Parts: sequence; structure tokens; C-alpha cells
Amino acid sequence: MSKTNNIVDIIEAGIRAESLRQKAIANNVANLQTPEYRRVDVKFKELLAKALDSSGATDLSEIEAQIYQPKKTTVKSNGNDVSLETEVGEMVKNTLRHKAYIRLLQKKYRQIELAIDVK
Repeated sequence: MSKTNNIVDIIEAGIRAESLRQKAIANNVANLQTPEYRRVDVKFKELLAKALDSSGATDLSEIEAQIYQPKKTTVKSNGNDVSLETEVGEMVKNTLRHKAYIRLLQKKYRQIELAIDVK
């Protein structure tokens, strides 16, 4: 696999992860007052690092983000641990990461176009 394909696969996996994280955040906000609801998050950075560090050939296009419950936040009296402030902060960070991935992918495709158009 070429480095270009490798980079594009990583960027695309990142875009998929951030899209999934956006849905998880929206779900957390929707369940802000639901008794016994525990917030969910998306694990991606660790999975990507593990795939990149592995000595064997890894198909980066198959890296999939995973939803998990961090269970690190304070639980309220109704058993819910969702904080609107935390979720808004996570949404802002997620939006910035998503935009960065999109811009990187646009630049990579632009480089490919320029390489093809060389005369």
C-alpha cells in the first residue's frame, strides 16, 4: 500500500470516528435528564495508535471507532452522569477535529489532482 493510500485511509477513519462521536454527544445531550443513563464516548485515538505501532501489516481502512462508557464522571442522585457543559465542550473539540480531517483530505486530493495534471 502506498503512503498516499495509507494517509487517506487514516484521514477517512478519523472522519468516521468524529461522525460517530458527534452522534454519541448528541445522544448524551438527549439523555441529560434520563435516570440511570451513563454518558458514552468514542475510542479511536488509542485504536489508531495501536494499529500504527503494530509490526504486522494493518489495513488502516478497517479501523473502526468504538463506543464505550468512560464511567469517570460524577454520578448525580438520579444515576445520570451527563454534564451539559462537558458535552458542549466535547462537541466544540469534535467539530474542530472533524473540520481538520476534512481539510486534510481536501489537500491530499488536491495534491493528487495536481500530480495528475502535470504536463
